[in-house]
Amino acid sequence: MKYVPRVILFLTIPALLFALPWWTLVGAPTDGPSTLFWLGTAVFVVGYLTLPAAMLLGHGPSQSDVGSIVGDTLLGIAWVVFSWSAIGTVAGWLLGAAGVDEYARIVAVGVAAISAVLTVWGIVEARRVPRVRTVSVEIPDLGAGLDGLRMVVVTDTHYAALNRRRWSERVVETVNAQHPDIACHAGDLADGSVAARHRQVDPLAGVVAPYGRYYITGNHEYFGDAQGWIDHMTGLGWQPLRNRHEVVTRGGDRLVMAGIDDPTGTILPGHGPDLDAALTGADPTLPVILLAHQPKQVKQSAAAGVALQISGHTHGGQIWPFHYLVRLDQPVVAGLSRHGERTQLYTSRGTGFWGPQLRVFAPSEITVLVLRRPQSQD
Repeated sequence: MKYVPRVILFLTIPALLFALPWWTLVGAPTDGPSTLFWLGTAVFVVGYLTLPAAMLLGHGPSQSDVGSIVGDTLLGIAWVVFSWSAIGTVAGWLLGAAGVDEYARIVAVGVAAISAVLTVWGIVEARRVPRVRTVSVEIPDLGAGLDGLRMVVVTDTHYAALNRRRWSERVVETVNAQHPDIACHAGDLADGSVAARHRQVDPLAGVVAPYGRYYITGNHEYFGDAQGWIDHMTGLGWQPLRNRHEVVTRGGDRLVMAGIDDPTGTILPGHGPDLDAALTGADPTLPVILLAHQPKQVKQSAAAGVALQISGHTHGGQIWPFHYLVRLDQPVVAGLSRHGERTQLYTSRGTGFWGPQLRVFAPSEITVLVLRRPQSQD
């Protein structure tokens, strides 16, 4: 009986996702029971039954890659059609109030066309090599020798059921083309075991960054084999920053490069974020750059006087308008923001995608953060 509420929720969410689009595309524009009505209804019923079955197959005990690809893709498409059906419903009310004839059919055609275009575009956006986004960040007390230091950030690669080894190789090529001084992976490396996904991850060994390659865990590592991925990234030459820091020296000047675990890590003994431990022994006069997977961890960072926190996790919402829901949980969805008197937060939209292989109005990114010394210090 304890699983009954979960089963109800598992079946209710797909029902909601399919019910409104069914009404918008089939129920409202058709003249009662007809061939078109029954064909459209059959399509939605099959979709409704397929979604939870494929999600259970892909993300349940069997961990079927085929089930995952089918379920995740169908979920993304359903979200797009649901979102635009909601917009279409409002548009239909306005058209009806204005006395427009056949407004239900006009809305149905519009929703179907927009959803089809955005779905195709979203798949192309998700699977492309991310665009490079370069952002200059002024860091108080940054030494002159560190001015212009280039930190290249990838995050939320989510290597999973869809084999993206070639994509991974091209990401590495793009990262190296930015001539990074420091390379960072801010978590959510892969979904699945090291044995199943390592071939997609292994190209990261080719990243060249003379002042260090640093990696932290995201929440998805803790849904699988977190310690296995930590060990594997160590074997690829990346330094996991698990509640610890390193001191980076360039041109005679220094900064602290620190990292903390994702909050989800508390499910494993010895894991979980500990900023105090990460900064233990660090020179308090040096600027601190902190890798922390979730933007909401910035509250502790600001209290500790961290100069810059680098995060991912949000995917920028990934599929519009999901970013409105993300904003309920996180203080920032994407970009550079300021918190407290001296702490800045950069939130990446992520390099890959999770689940649905779609990105709609939330393009992926490889980020180049160029650290700058404030002009007032020169």
